[in-house]
Amino acid sequence: MLHLLGQALFGLVVGALAKLIFPGKDPGGVIVTALMGLIGSLLGTVLGRAFWGGAGYSAGWIASILGTIVLLALYRAVTKRQTT
Repeated sequence: MLHLLGQALFGLVVGALAKLIFPGKDPGGVIVTALMGLIGSLLGTVLGRAFWGGAGYSAGWIASILGTIVLLALYRAVTKRQTT
């Protein structure tokens, strides 16, 4: 149970840092920010395994933030197309 709480807290911090680095109009509040951080961390791990570290790679802070920034950019690209 503490592992899940730690992951949620990590996702919230990573999501908030990514939004500070990559500002703009995004949806949601605290829960959406935490979910984006968690998904971005997962994306950072997948990209890290594919390009850098192999099967044992686990995303750290930088890879997690970069994964979340990629996720935010993809989200903005998709929503921008829908509004125009």
